This record gives sequence, C-alpha cells and structure tokens, in this order.
Amino acid sequence: MLWRRILLSALVTFNLFLLYNLVWSENGIFAYLDLKSRHAHLVKTRQALDERSLDLSQEIRWLKTDRAFTEKMARARMNYLKENEILYQFPKDVPGGKEGPSPDDRKN
Repeated sequence: MLWRRILLSALVTFNLFLLYNLVWSENGIFAYLDLKSRHAHLVKTRQALDERSLDLSQEIRWLKTDRAFTEKMARARMNYLKENEILYQFPKDVPGGKEGPSPDDRKN
C-alpha cells in the first residue's frame, strides 16, 4: 500500500513537471505561438521584398533597353528638360501652413 502511494505521488509529480514544461518552458506552447507569429511576419516581409526586388529588376531591364522609359525617368526624377522647355517648381510646403504673406511681412 505504501509503495502504491509513493508511486502515485511520483507519477503525479512527474505529470506536473511535464505540464509545466509543456506550457511555460522555453519550448512550450507560448514560445511556439510567439515563434509562429514571428515566422508569419517574416514570411510576409520576405514576400514584400521579393515583389520589390522583382519590380526593381523590371525597372533595371527597362532602363537598359527602353530609351523612352529612360528619358521619362530622367525627366521625372532629375527635372531634365527638352530643348525650349520651361520648368516651374513650386515649394511643396509653405512656411506658416498657409499661403500669402505672413503677419510679420505686413509689418515691414
């Protein structure tokens, strides 16, 4: 009878130890769920980077082969002009947040 109690208490203790390791240890359920969410995030990031890489590769191919595309990119990004063209550039943000003279300008 005593051996049964000792064996039962040892088995219960062992089961509690296994339950603790299953749930709260470094290799438990919570760690698994955290790794699973990080993996999903990394997969999503990798897919976005793959798409961006494909877009850049296509743009490089176009820049190497398509003269009209190269001209369009140079005109759009570097403000290149054709002969007899005029380019007007306006500031994107106006100081003070509104157009027109500021109150300080009116005083002078």
